[in-house]
Amino acid sequence: MTKQSVAVIGAGKLGEVVLSGLLRAGWPAERLLVTTRRAERAAELAERYGIRTVPNPAAVAEADVLLIAVKPQDAGKLLDEWGAEVPPGKLVVSLCAGLPTSFFAERLPGGIPIVRVMTNTPARVDEAMTAISAGPYATDEHLAVVEEVFRPIGRTVRVPEYQQDAVTALSGSGPAYFYLLVEAMIDAGVLLGLPRPVAHELIVQTAIGSAVMLRDSGEHPVQLREAVTSPAGTTISAIRELENHGVRAAMLDALAAARDRAAEIAAQMTAPKS
Repeated sequence: MTKQSVAVIGAGKLGEVVLSGLLRAGWPAERLLVTTRRAERAAELAERYGIRTVPNPAAVAEADVLLIAVKPQDAGKLLDEWGAEVPPGKLVVSLCAGLPTSFFAERLPGGIPIVRVMTNTPARVDEAMTAISAGPYATDEHLAVVEEVFRPIGRTVRVPEYQQDAVTALSGSGPAYFYLLVEAMIDAGVLLGLPRPVAHELIVQTAIGSAVMLRDSGEHPVQLREAVTSPAGTTISAIRELENHGVRAAMLDALAAARDRAAEIAAQMTAPKS
């Protein structure tokens, strides 16, 4: 475990998820700092986790890793307040969805390494998928530090930064697609005569089991699907209807739309103000 200290700057829901994951993984509380916008939120986190809450300038001065977890629209104002004062030797990690590392490079002193991160909400149960991209001045060593920070809340993968919009569409927004599918399947169970609690339990456990098989079996999704699909059986009848309704094409279009919207939001956030 790295001996570096981490400051979670703007500890909202996502920042707290990362913080709690580090503590569960055995990260010493004395190497963690938190900043918040509201005093009552600071008191809540200090009581819950036994960590120090400090103003932004103190966190920037003390911590080795500055984990920026504010809303993207708040990042510019935040950096305008202290960005120019970041000392050499710090590592800046952005959790601000859609913001490229160039956004931070323009507001930080030259030579400060920047890493961009996209994670997702299953971080709450330590099953996140986190994509990590090197920005200006970030080395393999910096990426290894970031992987260590995020490993307690799930799995990590390194991707080039230009792929982050696709990551946002696929895994950042991905949980919502599964929730929508589960919701539809539960409603179908009710339509078929099952009590809603029974339909919920059947589908949720089926989803969990299927996901574990996908992750751990090493088999391609097609192989796993074909293992359930008997000739002239119930499964192939259902799959035919899904294909007739263009479910596969709709998913491709949906993810492309999410990627395009991520790029639009980034362009809006980084466009020069007239």
